[in-house]
Amino acid sequence: MAVIVKYVVERDGEERMTFSTKAEADAYDKMLDLAESLEPMLAQSTLVEEEKLEELALFLAERKVELMALLKGGKAAKPAAKPAAKASKASKAA
Repeated sequence: MAVIVKYVVERDGEERMTFSTKAEADAYDKMLDLAESLEPMLAQSTLVEEEKLEELALFLAERKVELMALLKGGKAAKPAAKPAAKASKASKAA
């Protein structure tokens, strides 16, 4: 029988994610903390519906490194091309 150690990130009594290393669990927990901190600022905007606040805050927190680079005056990374878009371009060329 094997013993498996799992690290569980829990918020408000709800299990959010399970990880195999403490470092991964801590990183995810920090990302959730950042998202939670972003929500009040985003709530001040009239552009975001209340139902989408958490989702947008998580999106920004997941992309913290890119966001920080942009806020410091860097350039945005070009988004990767979607596979479906490549397939449609190839079929148009044929």
